[in-house]
Amino acid sequence: MPRIADNERQAWILERVREQGFASIEQLAARFDVTQQTIRRIVNRLCDEGLLRRIHGGVGLPVPNQNVAYESRQVLNLEAKRRIARAAAGFVPDGASVMIGLGTTPECVALALSHRKGVHVITNSLNAASAFARNAELDITMAGGTLRRHDRDIIGDAAVSFFSRFKADVGIFGVGGVDDDGSLLDFYAGEVEARQAIAANCRTALLVVDHSKFGRNATVRGGHLGDHPHVFTDQPVPEPFRALFDGQTRVLHVAGAE
Repeated sequence: MPRIADNERQAWILERVREQGFASIEQLAARFDVTQQTIRRIVNRLCDEGLLRRIHGGVGLPVPNQNVAYESRQVLNLEAKRRIARAAAGFVPDGASVMIGLGTTPECVALALSHRKGVHVITNSLNAASAFARNAELDITMAGGTLRRHDRDIIGDAAVSFFSRFKADVGIFGVGGVDDDGSLLDFYAGEVEARQAIAANCRTALLVVDHSKFGRNATVRGGHLGDHPHVFTDQPVPEPFRALFDGQTRVLHVAGAE
């Protein structure tokens, strides 16, 4: 097996545990063709950071429905998010005003748009703003308020009030999970409120969501998959959701591998 860096192993382990709820030390050692001692060293680091918790024989999530740390989410399904980002960015014309929300997939969209000309960016995400900041030809307007240091964003009343002062051409936002009934889920009420404020104050809304979010649990409900005219993902959605898209007023965009 080619040599794999520890950070890549960490990302894979976090994704596997998030999907399955548990991973055994024995299985992980076999997956990476390394000793169990090596795997224990990696997972001990993840547990010490609060990303996982030790369970007899392996590791699990630290708290049910708790989101993974932002830095770890940045590398989870990264290629899928980049494909989604390129597809969504292709939908945004030069010179457009763009509201962009929090999360790692919107951050990837920001990176894909960062070279554009004349775009006016309106965001509550410091990560998105940083992606755009390298281009002096873009205007960036950021929400004010109390920064969530870990996620580097502004949520709650400050974000809702901020987005309500604008009317953008395009709104771009992600979601924590999509329930089996199509409900959109997030981990905090403020995240839902910010997402809904973007949707309410843009002319065209783009929901960007990678395949791992379908069926993923989170605690706060707000909106429905069928509410949005454009949904960008990286794989065909599960069968029950396909009927929500008519190809005209509601369009599903599946970004294929390149």
